[in-house]
Amino acid sequence: MNTALWIAAALLAVVALTGGVSKTFVSKAKLAATPGGEWTGERGVGFVKTLGVLELLAAVGLILPAALGIAPVLVPVTAACWVLLMVGAMATHLRHGEAKFAALNAAYLAVAVFVAWGRS
Repeated sequence: MNTALWIAAALLAVVALTGGVSKTFVSKAKLAATPGGEWTGERGVGFVKTLGVLELLAAVGLILPAALGIAPVLVPVTAACWVLLMVGAMATHLRHGEAKFAALNAAYLAVAVFVAWGRS
């Protein structure tokens, strides 16, 4: 069970790191031109960058507390926050008619629920 939780947390951390880096360091115009990123054209730069920073923090919060043994309670808290983020992402993608991206977010949500449950 512990191995499965580590794999799940690592998967989510990679997803969060990838999304966080792109939202934080890639221009809004370039993001808006990519599939699944059209929603960024409707939001302010500050909102998109803030979301990116939150995703970077999620990547850290899913791995480091458990790996270092310092405040490991932050892992399920981070996973629960990821669930909320995925609910928002699903709603955004569904509003834009992007069902395949919403389904991907639902899968990430399920993995986050597993991590939150398993680490709490």
